This record gives sequence, structure tokens and C-alpha cells, in this order.
Amino acid sequence: MSDAKNTTPLPREVADRYVDALVELDPITGTFLGVPHSHSRLPDFSPEGQEAAAELIRDTLEQLSEAEERPGAESDVERRCARLLRERLTAELAVHEADEGLRGVSNLHSPVHSVREIFTVMPQETDEDWSAVIQRLHAVPAALVGYRASLAAGLTKELPAGPRQVATVIGQLDEWVGEGAGQEGTEWFGEFAARGPDSARTELDRAAEAATRAVRELRDWLRDVYAPGVEGAPETVGRERYARWSRYWNGTDLDLEEAYRYGWEEFHRLLEQMRTEAEKVLPGAASPWEALRHLDTHGQAVDGVDEVADWLQSLMDEAIEKLDGTHFDLAEPVRRVESRIAPPGSAAAPYYTQPSLDFSRPGRTWLPTMGETRFPVYDLVTTWYHEGVPGHHLQLAQWVHVADQLSRYQTTVGMVSANAEGWALYAERLMDELGFLTDAERRLGYLDAQMMRSLRVIVDIGMHLELEIPEHSPFHPGERWTPQLAQEFFDAHSGRPSDFVESELVRYLGMPGQAIGYKLGERAWLAGRDAARRAHGDAFDAKAWHMAALSQGSLGLDDLEAELSAL
Repeated sequence: MSDAKNTTPLPREVADRYVDALVELDPITGTFLGVPHSHSRLPDFSPEGQEAAAELIRDTLEQLSEAEERPGAESDVERRCARLLRERLTAELAVHEADEGLRGVSNLHSPVHSVREIFTVMPQETDEDWSAVIQRLHAVPAALVGYRASLAAGLTKELPAGPRQVATVIGQLDEWVGEGAGQEGTEWFGEFAARGPDSARTELDRAAEAATRAVRELRDWLRDVYAPGVEGAPETVGRERYARWSRYWNGTDLDLEEAYRYGWEEFHRLLEQMRTEAEKVLPGAASPWEALRHLDTHGQAVDGVDEVADWLQSLMDEAIEKLDGTHFDLAEPVRRVESRIAPPGSAAAPYYTQPSLDFSRPGRTWLPTMGETRFPVYDLVTTWYHEGVPGHHLQLAQWVHVADQLSRYQTTVGMVSANAEGWALYAERLMDELGFLTDAERRLGYLDAQMMRSLRVIVDIGMHLELEIPEHSPFHPGERWTPQLAQEFFDAHSGRPSDFVESELVRYLGMPGQAIGYKLGERAWLAGRDAARRAHGDAFDAKAWHMAALSQGSLGLDDLEAELSAL
């Protein structure tokens, strides 16, 4: 018995074995991690493929139970990894066993979006790289057929996606195949393939045509079969499904009513600060959002798509130079981050992609232009502190840097959304605390971004649970939330354009529980820092705390505040 126990791996090894096995089932994850043999393949999104991934989870949980009995499993590094692995896999399994994968339609997070996005991060330097691109393009049809099979199974089981999500995705696919409004036959896969070498032109064009045809066939099926099949289905998910998804995104079982009240508290706190800054921007403005609309046309702005990409790069470069050595200690690979323009047909929100494990692909920020060529600065500055530096990039690139000290699981696929989004929102606040938001325009933009995250807590929980709007609300007090009221409320209390607001609402309907993690995650980061500061008193070293906090790898909200407090 003792010999068998000695051959049982410790939790970190179990976690990394899981990553290795997952990469075989999910080559998209493999490419994000920089695993070369993944680049030519795509996952099986069919019900059978989903069940294979679930079976891997079940096997891993059994192995983890054995590993936790081994001597050494009680050490801090093993304990943190084991808790994260068990919590994450249990949450993922609960989502699978509720058949959520059979109605996975979203304007941001779905198999069809993953299939397109992965081409934007693939290596594209050598003939060998482009050979892998060709093979992966040829794999698109089978991957989308598998996805369609899952949605069809959901229809059979009467598990529909929301009609608004479906309509939005159909519109996105129109753009991808060059049939969107105002387009002239521009196909995304064709444009992507055109970047490849002339020596592979015939193969690239043929593979891109096959991928585009597969997207068009999926679009047609969604429009002609799936959309009629889900007509009249509810847009919101109800308490049981919401609680399941909230655990998945946040790593904890939240008191949803308490979180809802907190969202309102932050709404009122931020509104007062916004009014103060708005008066500086546009004296006599009827509301902060009138001042923001004024900035849209009369404030500082960057003109041109290429120009804004360069400007955002310079903003991140400047932040690295000023923060490194003063508030952070950054390894050389972490200092590299690239600004990119997101491909057409993306959701409206900017996003970040993590570097590969060997840093051969750097971290990148992505700006969806939504057809615009003029970009107000008030919104961009705080957003790039969030997406780039010191936000997502410093955290996720630091995780990659310390992956050999933790586990690859903790620093990659084990990421808890609320941890990462909470850090990024904390990073925005940190830059305000450090005095980087030096004028009223930028500070009003920062407060508007904070307000947006508070609105997310209110409307995401409110509409999915159909909660009552409180009597102290300036908006429809005493009524129950609906998606229509949520969109109206968000639009009235945000500086974002209406198409952005609509895209956001569809996102919340398709990813219930994800959007609340920004503000609730930030709350955990702030509480952890405050507790550590109280514990250390005058000896508290913010730079050392930041680096220790960023080097812990992923933690769910069940554990984040306690672990941060102990640093």
C-alpha cells in the first residue's frame, strides 16, 4: 500500500496532467498555451466531444482525491492548487451535466467565436506555420458541424438559447462571410488567408473558401432552423441556472441579493463623484453623461485606426516604464505587450489574449473599432489600464512567468474570471490612486467605466432573477427587471454608444453571472489589500504585496480575499 501511495502524484502534477490531456481534446487551448502540435486541429464540439471532456474531468477528480492523501499535499503550494483544481472542475462538470453546452449561443463566448479567434493568435511567420493554418482551416467545417449537432440536440431536449443571442450571432456571421450591411463581399477567412505566402496561395484560398462556406452553412441553419425553433424562448435564465453559472465564473456561491444591493451602493457612490467631474468638463451639464457626450465630439481624441493602435501601444509602454521598479518588479518577458485591432464582426468590448507559455507569442490587447475612425481618449485610457498595463497583462503574463513555480493549470486554464477581471478593475483604481488620471476628462472616463461595472451587477442579477428595482432607484422604482428595462437603464447611465450597450446586454444574456465578477472581484482585491495593510502597519510594502499577489496564480473568490490578506 505504501509503495502505491508513493507513486501517486501530488496535486500539482495531477493538475498538469489534466492540462496535457485537455490539450489533446481541445487544440484551441493548446494553441493559446503555445503547444505546436495543436495548431493544425480544432476541438470536437459535438455532444460526444463534450462528454469526452467531462469524462476527463471525472477521472481527474478521482486522481485528485488520491493525491490529496499523499504526504506533502498539505503544503501551501499543493493546497492552493488542489483547492483550485477541485473547485474549477466541479463547477465545469455541473455546467456540463446541466446540458448548458447544448445551448451555447453567445455573441462573445461560444465555439464558433473560439474557432475564429484562434486564427488571430496562431504563429504566422514560417511556411510551416502556414501549413498548420491550412490544416486548421480545413478543420473548420467538421468543428462547426459538431457545434451544430450540439445545438440541434438542445432543441430536441427543449433546451433553447435566447432568441436575441441567436439573432445577434446570425448578424455577426453575416459580417464574417462578407454579407453584412455595407460590406462588399469581404470574407474574414479570405482576408486572413491573403496574408499567407504566395507559395501556398492556391491551398490557402481553397481552405479559406471551405471555412467560409462552413460558416455560411451554420449561419443559414441558425437563421432557417434554429431561430424558428427557439422563438418565444425566455431570454433570462432564472435563479437555478444563474447560480450554477455564477459559481462557474466567480469561484464562489454568492449571496446574490447582497451582491445586488452592493451594486446599487456603488451606483450611488459613483454617481456623486461623476457629477463632480462632469461639472469640470461641462459646467451646468444636466448629467455626467451629457458631459461625456460633449467629450465624444469636443474632447481629446485619436483619429485613425492605425493611429489609435500606435497610441494605445505608447500608453502601455509609458505605464510599464513608470510602474516597473516603483510599484511592480517586472521580468523582461512581462514588459512586452502588443496593441492590436480586433477583427471585424467582434463583440463591442475590447479584450486581451495571454502570452504563450514560452512567451514566443506576447500578450496582446485588442480594440474593436465598430466601424469608427475617431476614438475619444477619455474612454481609452482607463480601458487600456484594464486590458493592458497594469491590468490583465501584468497579471496573466506574470502567471506565465511563474508557471514553473506553481503549475501550468493554475496559471492558464484554471483562471477564474472574477479573479482576473477583479484585478483589472483594481488596476484602473490603482492608476487613479497613483495620480495617472490627471485631468477631468480622463477621470470622468474612469468613473464611467467603474459605473458600467456597477450597472453590470445590478442588471445582470436583476434581470436574470427578475428582482425588484428598489424604491431609492431613479429608474422605475418598484418594478421588476426585464431585459428591455435593463437596456434602457444601462443606456441612460453610460457614456457608451447605443450599439455598445446593446452588444453588452446580449453578452449578459448569453453569459449569465460573468459580468458581475468585475466589481465583486475588485471588492475582494481591495479587501485583501486593506487587511494586509492593517496586518503590516507602517511596514506594508505595496510593491512587494502586488508581486506576491500576482504570483499566486488563479484563485476563486472563495479563497482570494483570505490569501491576499495573509501576504
